[in-house]
Amino acid sequence: MRRVLLGLAVGGLVLAPAAGGTPGFRYGVAAGEMTATSATLWARANELTRVKLYVWPVPRKGMPPVQISLKPSNANDRVVQRRVHGLKPGTRYTYLFSTPYKWSEIAAGGTFWTAPAGAANATVRFAISGDADGARNPKTGKPAYNLFQVYGRMAAERNHFNINLGDTIYSDSEVGGVPPALTIPAKWAKYRQNLGFGHLRNLRRGTGLYSHWDDHEFINDFSVAEHGKPVYRAGARAFLDYNPVSFTGPTGLYRSFRWGKHLELFFLDERSFRSAKVRSTCDGDLAPTAPQPVRDAFSALVPALATPVPKPCLDALADPSRTMLGPRQYAAFTTAIKASTATWKVIVNEVPIQQFFALPYDRWEGYPAERERLLRFLQANVKNVLFLTTDSHANFVNEVRLSTFGPGGPVGSGIWEVVTGPVATNTQNKEVDDTLGRPGMGSAIAALFYKPQPPRGVGMACASADVYSYASVKVTGGTLTVTPKDMSGKLVREETGGACGPFTFRAK
Repeated sequence: MRRVLLGLAVGGLVLAPAAGGTPGFRYGVAAGEMTATSATLWARANELTRVKLYVWPVPRKGMPPVQISLKPSNANDRVVQRRVHGLKPGTRYTYLFSTPYKWSEIAAGGTFWTAPAGAANATVRFAISGDADGARNPKTGKPAYNLFQVYGRMAAERNHFNINLGDTIYSDSEVGGVPPALTIPAKWAKYRQNLGFGHLRNLRRGTGLYSHWDDHEFINDFSVAEHGKPVYRAGARAFLDYNPVSFTGPTGLYRSFRWGKHLELFFLDERSFRSAKVRSTCDGDLAPTAPQPVRDAFSALVPALATPVPKPCLDALADPSRTMLGPRQYAAFTTAIKASTATWKVIVNEVPIQQFFALPYDRWEGYPAERERLLRFLQANVKNVLFLTTDSHANFVNEVRLSTFGPGGPVGSGIWEVVTGPVATNTQNKEVDDTLGRPGMGSAIAALFYKPQPPRGVGMACASADVYSYASVKVTGGTLTVTPKDMSGKLVREETGGACGPFTFRAK
């Protein structure tokens, strides 16, 4: 949608469209946290002057039913946000932020859909991706990775909403020569840098966007236990300023949203309450959760795997007191998902929960006791669950197994996970090559371990670890279809040329 039509009259004022580099709203607008009757609307003003917010249902007629005055402050980096209530379910809305400019007003606006009512038999379409580093190469001044084309493709699909899941900035970019952003102002600057990309601004204004953090909003592989409260407070504050989301102290960024009869989304906060990782106890072992026969089979490629995992490492991993979610969030989530009457329960998951063994410390595999407890709970109490995940900089689609290499063969949960992304950072293949110091190792691991069926490998239905990507999702009654797509909107393919999907799941 165009930001606003030149000459549109609102309250007797003539509004001119905002443009980059001029007074107004250089970093665009956004709508988030959409429910059937409410949404949170966001903008950042270029100047410390009053801002007005107008909201209309589409088609727009007459005076807007919602008119709100806001005042930006330097304390929030001139960001203004307001939750708007009393909206109609299943309705498209347009909104406009305006600010004084010479003899008129300059404005920027966008659109969003409210969720259908809980009993509505509605088809819902959305897309999801994450992991976006907008850092520039200090030597060239150009974007180090790309122009965020994945976000542009997501916006072009004209979905009911989209999801920006995790690493929405990189406080500690992998781009050489870029200093880490550890303070609130430095992190604000990272958000503004990313919003300098038109594709991200188009995603945020084109329809509602659910935003969620992972580790790089704070620092790599973050936990409060390891990195401290000050790092957490700075990361949380900057994220909450630049993303229209709801947050509470007891359960952090955990929340859920119902979209009609057939879909409920559950967003898990996997950073605020987790226990410390055990990587140091395990001396950085590359695959401590893999059985020794599997390690031996790959020791020719990685000689260190021939050495058995020390018992203190295995004991630390298995400690049942270690948690990913924390007790209050775990209780709130399991109670809510068990009670959900939606056909499909989609868990928006910061870090993968399927097993693939390589460097598991920061993933659910690094918290195996709680992982198994959660999977057994879902298996016993909840039908039609799907995990949607980012973080791994790859497309990995597989059943979430309770065990992959047990003596009796794989033990499935009946629950699947789709991992997608990244938008703009190193792909997993590149990271593996750099970690092991050998070009082609990422591709070799995918071909020799990710794809083959157990006991030779983990048997992924899709393993494509060298492509910028997103997942497109369509929910229609008892059918949920996920289609992994690349930055051109084409179907993701594995390096062998095989198609990754579409994956269609049918309700039980």
